Amino acid sequence: MKTKILLLLVTIIANTALYAQDADNILLKNYRPVSIYNVPLSHIERAAYPIIDVHTHAYATTDEGVKAWIKAMDACGIEKSVVLTETSGAEFDTICKLYSKYSNRFEVWCGFDYTGYDKPGYGPAAVKELERCFKMGAKGVGEEGDKGLGLFFNDPVKAWGMHFDDPRMKPLFAKCAQLGMPVNIHVADPIWMYEKMDSTNDGLMNAQTWRIDMTKPGTIGFDALIQTLENAVKNNPKTIFIACHLANLSHDLDRLGTMFDKYPNFYADISARYAESAPVPRYTRAFYEKYQDRLLYGTDMTFDTAMYRTTFRILESEDEHFYETGLFGYHWALNGLGLPGTVLKKLYHDNAARILK
Repeated sequence: MKTKILLLLVTIIANTALYAQDADNILLKNYRPVSIYNVPLSHIERAAYPIIDVHTHAYATTDEGVKAWIKAMDACGIEKSVVLTETSGAEFDTICKLYSKYSNRFEVWCGFDYTGYDKPGYGPAAVKELERCFKMGAKGVGEEGDKGLGLFFNDPVKAWGMHFDDPRMKPLFAKCAQLGMPVNIHVADPIWMYEKMDSTNDGLMNAQTWRIDMTKPGTIGFDALIQTLENAVKNNPKTIFIACHLANLSHDLDRLGTMFDKYPNFYADISARYAESAPVPRYTRAFYEKYQDRLLYGTDMTFDTAMYRTTFRILESEDEHFYETGLFGYHWALNGLGLPGTVLKKLYHDNAARILK
């Protein structure tokens, strides 16, 4: 009897596997194509130039974890990592103390304190806390984030309903300018997350997971979010702003370039948007070359050596039609940008070194 049940289960599993591979029944989220093109494949162990990674977070929470991170950095040629804590108060102090022992390898940034943002008199206490974090060792502020409902990346208080161009933000930005603290801003998300979740959505496999619910009361859309970023940059010309993730304009780099042309205090990091730009390598490469003084290398994807090396492959090689579905979550093929050395050196290191002083 047990043998018959076992045979029945094996048959069911086999039939299920066969059915799952039936092309009429494969779900997009399970689509895992394998390239059949016989083209050159690059394996870049270390970056062409020393790197300052301007977009990481407090992935390591112990001294042993920090040392493991440094080991991965050494293996891949990462000179320094900027840790965006998104926090203030006691939580920032804890993170700062952990990483400050390795200040030659890590730079720690704090977050704004939004306590009481929805009450009269908000501002002076937040500025005072910013000054305190600066004295503790914070070199910048970030990552401050707004995907439509307001500033919500920070701990312990979320500033729902307040956007980057809100007048209440101005004293904080002014203090950052005075202290020489750049501000890392995450505005919106890739455009696919705001589109309809149907067969016309080019990035559906990723967008379905990270989609933005535009039906929530008070949510502002993609274009309005980009405008809040531009307003903040324009209204605070002495403050250095870094729009992370290419300001989520991977699909419209011309719009990002227009902002670069207008505002000398404006930069962008390329973190976690490799898959969004690698499908259009010629357009992206031309943009990187034109704005080579305004772009900064970042990852925002933990500190795995394979991850670092994938970014090197995309930036340095001229490989074509390869997949990194597990890392990026899209169904489309990627291509190397083949950036020239002069551009890579600025992107990897020199631009960040200039901003971070």
